[in-house]
Amino acid sequence: MKTLAPTLLVVACACVLVTITGGTPRPAAASAKMPERIDLRDEIADARNEEWRWRRIMGLRPLAARRVRTTTGARYQRWVLRLWQRRARVTRLRAQHPPHRRAFMCIQRYEGPWAAATGNGYYGGLQMDIAFQQRYGRHLLRRKGTANHWTPLEQIWVAERAHRSGRGFTPWPHTARNCGLL
Repeated sequence: MKTLAPTLLVVACACVLVTITGGTPRPAAASAKMPERIDLRDEIADARNEEWRWRRIMGLRPLAARRVRTTTGARYQRWVLRLWQRRARVTRLRAQHPPHRRAFMCIQRYEGPWAAATGNGYYGGLQMDIAFQQRYGRHLLRRKGTANHWTPLEQIWVAERAHRSGRGFTPWPHTARNCGLL
């Protein structure tokens, strides 16, 4: 009886251990982690393309990027994904606040609604003609059509490019004067 109690105690402990761990103990070789194989290239490309899109809208050149191979490790791919996600977030936040946003909002208030296509050769809330759109918003004109199809932020960034090129607010002489910009 004295030898049976310790044996029962050992068996009971083993049963509790198996219940807690969720099964039978595995040999050390079987429980060793295999290298994790993942492919985050699509997610990386999505984040990179978003960052590049915002840079293009702001009139900046896209950042250089190397192709991520499938042979690279999971840890590296996660790092690259976080890098592009962070860059996209920072660029998106920066794009939300153009330097002369308040001035262009004032001009738009006098010019018309953002989706304006009045038939007089001027489009959008800042009333841009085709030559202006081709010069400062070529990629948007090609991809989305005239300025009345662009978002307000895209229209403002195209106007910002014209402002940066040295034209200032002169493409809108009357409304800029009404806003106190000229």
